[in-house]
Formats: sequence, structure tokens, C-alpha cells
Amino acid sequence: MKSSLKSNLLLALTVAGVFQFSCQRQTASRATSGGASANASATSGYGQGITSVDQMYENIEFNMPRVKETKFPDYRVSITKYGAVADGITKNTKAFEQAINDVAAKGGGTVVIPRGLWLTGPIVMKSNINLHAEAGSMIIFSKDFDDYPVVETSFEGLNTYRTQSPISGRDLTNIAITGSGTFDGNGDAWRPVKKSKMTTAQWQKLTKTGVLNAKGDMWYPSANALKGDTQGSNFNVPDLKTRAEFEAIKDYLRPVLLSFINCKTVLLDGPTFQNSPAWNLHPLMCQDVIIRNLNVRNPWYSQNGDGLDLESCKNALVYNNTFDVGDDAICFKSGKDKDGRDRGVPTENVVVKNNVVYHGHGGFVVGSEMSSGVRNIHVSNCTFMGTDIGLRFKSTRGRGGVVENIWISNIDMINIPTQAISFNLFYGGNSPVLEEDQRASDEARVEKLVPVTEETPSFKNIWMRNITVSGAAEAVALQGLPEMNLQNVNIENAYLKATRGISAVDATGITLKNVKVITEKGPALTIYNSKNVTVEGLTYNDTKEPVVRVLGPLTQNVKLNNKDFTNTASQISKGKDLGKTAVSIK
Repeated sequence: MKSSLKSNLLLALTVAGVFQFSCQRQTASRATSGGASANASATSGYGQGITSVDQMYENIEFNMPRVKETKFPDYRVSITKYGAVADGITKNTKAFEQAINDVAAKGGGTVVIPRGLWLTGPIVMKSNINLHAEAGSMIIFSKDFDDYPVVETSFEGLNTYRTQSPISGRDLTNIAITGSGTFDGNGDAWRPVKKSKMTTAQWQKLTKTGVLNAKGDMWYPSANALKGDTQGSNFNVPDLKTRAEFEAIKDYLRPVLLSFINCKTVLLDGPTFQNSPAWNLHPLMCQDVIIRNLNVRNPWYSQNGDGLDLESCKNALVYNNTFDVGDDAICFKSGKDKDGRDRGVPTENVVVKNNVVYHGHGGFVVGSEMSSGVRNIHVSNCTFMGTDIGLRFKSTRGRGGVVENIWISNIDMINIPTQAISFNLFYGGNSPVLEEDQRASDEARVEKLVPVTEETPSFKNIWMRNITVSGAAEAVALQGLPEMNLQNVNIENAYLKATRGISAVDATGITLKNVKVITEKGPALTIYNSKNVTVEGLTYNDTKEPVVRVLGPLTQNVKLNNKDFTNTASQISKGKDLGKTAVSIK
């Protein structure tokens, strides 16, 4: 293969999910064999949804332990007993604290938040407390940064300091937040904002307060926040050591809205959680977690505005939720690099069913901080509408960790701006749709082999079936590392309508069965430097392009089914650098 052709191919295949395509609204008939409509999901407000916890354990592919459920005594106390005022102006921090202490002293029960506007500083949970937000209640967290002291915690997978979360709990047992009220994190007071994400009028209004960076293209709430954003290059975790150093840039250390650390038997059921300073919901090293019937919202422009980040948690159920956020929606993590590997606590035994995701960088996501591993995950009956990527797996050299035993089924996607399914092992922090300060070349594939060590991430044993995609820029991008291939990914019964088809690069043990690919350009399937690839029941639309393109000197044992083609000579393209026995057609 000529070097220029090879370079162009690799750029097209492996720029890892950062294509700048406009989302085209497309419709397509669902394939009979691959359609998910018979099992189509619903969240609260969308059909029946999951109506009992027992349903969550049906058709699970691994031994799923029964998640322990919360139980509370009948004792109830309203925050109004301690003088709380529902005017949206009076700060009710003490009333919340006293009501929680009252119920905790009685052995547990329910703290009631009645209808009204309740301004408060941080709420600190205690064991055996159900914080119940009644219909019409809105809890608004203070904009006063002095209300949020700097605390030791973990953020983006690293041990660090941040400001205290609006809702927090550590080392607790039997805790819940329930009801149909709303918790608002007042995140606009904390978050930096890129000019490129604002209209002219919005930007002019925003910049009447706060400060701008030197380029004038990023707004910060204060000079102190801007100062923090110049500390090192580790995303949003400054390269500082002491508490005093972090205190000096406190305004930059925006917290997650809800932080539960090392807690057991946790329930989030019913409320809306919105407008978080950083991530929205962050259970960390928790066990027996149920997250259901939530409405999780952040502005689309919110930096790091994730929906749910389930990190190093064990035995969890996530169902009947809606997400519309500024970053990844349902995201599983387990720590970053050495801090994550030293922690050694994987995210495992999690069932995700019947969720709807609107805007987000990814619908269901694993990584990129997965250094303690992620395993035994079931995801089914979910709908992604306009998420930048549908099913998103990401990591990079240096992480280490193993992601394995993931079962995904009955997923519907529409209007996906980049890849419907993406594996990116060269992730460098870019948004799926590139922003003005990001470059695709930052995440380009590096073909050079590096030694396999504890820092090498591994993704393997992943099954996906009954996947329907009606409109995406690219159907599937399977990209491993040259030294650690993506292993054993199986896609069965799928209907994929996209501008581009499926690509497999540095992958081993890939199986495609009964997959229909409707493309606007390029082949339905491209294989490069991949081994042990089996394709059976591939269907596609007629184009002038080859249906399958196979390239790369390392490609071995690609098995294609003769019945899938009318003319193998013209429909299967083989690169000149391909071994003579690399492809078999039977």
C-alpha cells in the first residue's frame, strides 16, 4: 500500500470518535431480525418501565447478587420544625442539619422537604436517613463559595481536594433521597463557559460579570477560578500537593452535586437533579446502590456536566431514568492511572435497564478512568436520542485496568452526530464533536508498539445484540491498541444506518452476525490489522464501493460468508500488504 493511501486510511479509521459531522435527521425502517421495538424501553413517563425490582434480575447473563434495599423507621420530621423558610432567599442550612440530626438521634426515619423554594448550603447526610423532597419542592444550593469548604476527596479518578459537594455522605449505611422534588446545584455560579457554546447575546450577558482568559474565549466566575485553570495539564485536577495550595484556588474546585463515598445500601428514587457545578451524581466505592425514576439535567454547554458517574461501585441497579446533560450520561469508572490501580476496587455487578438519554457526549459509557477495572455489566432497553456517541468505551495508554464481561441488548439510537458504537483506546479528553480548542490529531492512532505493562488497558468479552441505529456519522468504530488488541467483541442482530459503516482496527476475535449496514459512502466494513474476524449474515445497500475492505500486514484469519455476496471479486477489496491466507470466503 502506498504510504499516502495508508495514512489517509488510518486517519479516516482511527481518529477515535472526534469527527466534526453535522447530525442529519434520518429515518429508517427497523430490520425484522435486528429491531428492538418488541423490547423497546421506557423510563418514567415513557410507557410502563420497570415496575418491580424483581424485573431487574430477569435475563441477566452473570450471577447478579440481590441488591440490599433501604428500610426506614416511621419517624418523620419536616425541615420547617427547625425554622426553614420557603422563600428562596433565606438560607436554611441549619434547619436541614438540625432536622437530619433529630431523625438520626431517633435511630433513623424521614426528613421531609415540603413544597416551596428552599435555599441552603451543603446538606450532609447521616446513616438511616431518607431525605424526601415532596412534589413542588425545590432545593436551591447557595452561590456563596464560602459555604463550601475544601475537602479531601477523589475527582476524575485521582486523589485530590475539591470543595464540599452540595449533597454528601461518607461511610454511611442505609441512606436515600426520594420524592418528586428538584435539587438544583446552581452550577452556573461555578462553571467556566466557552464562548463557542454561547450565542452573541448570551455571551454579552454572561461577560458582564466574572473574568475572561487571555484569549477572551473562556469565561470564569472569578479571577481565583481563572488562576486555578492554569495549574498543570491534568484535565480539571490541578497538579498541586497541599491543602493550602488548593485553598488558594478554591473557586476553581467546583464540586460534584452529589457525592456518596464508601456508603452501603443507597437509594436515589424520584427527584430531579440538575444544574450541577461539575458531575451530577457520583457514588464512589459504594455497595448495594439503586438509582431509579430520576430526571438528571444539565445545560448542554456545561463543562464536565456528566449525569451519573458510578465509580468503583459493587451491586447496583440503574433504571427508569432520563438524562439530558453536558457530558457523558450513564458513565462507569474505577479510578485513574496509579491512583486507580492502587485503589483496586472495580465497578462490578451492575444492571442498567429502561433509560432514555437525550443530549450527552455518550449514552452509556465506560471510562476513560477505568484503572481498577469494570466487569459484569448488563445494559438493555435504552434509547439514545441525539447523544454525541451512543455506546462509548474509552481509555488510553497509562490507565491499566481490565474492562470485561459486558452485555448490551435492545438499544435504539437516532440522530447520533459521530459513532453509534465507539471503542477509543487513544482517548485524550476531546469531546466527540470537536470544540474550537480541540484537534482530532490529539487522539490519532499511534501504530508503534509499546511494552505491555500494568499501565496497558484491556477491553474484552463484550456482547451487543438487537441494536438499531437510525442516523449516525459512523456506525461502529472498534479500535484497540497495537500492543493490546480489543478482544472478543460480538455484534448480533443489528440495523445500522449511518454515513459510514463499521471499522475494526487492532481488534481480535470480532464476530458480526446478522448485521445490516446502510451507508452513504465507503464500505460497509473495513478491517485493518485485526485477527480472527468472523462475519455471517452481513447485509447492506448497493453502492459502487466495495462492501468489505481488508487491509494491514497483521490481519489474519478473516472469515467471510460467500452467501453474503453476489460477486466476491468486486465486493471484497484486499490490500496489497495483506497476507495471501488472511481472508477466507466460504
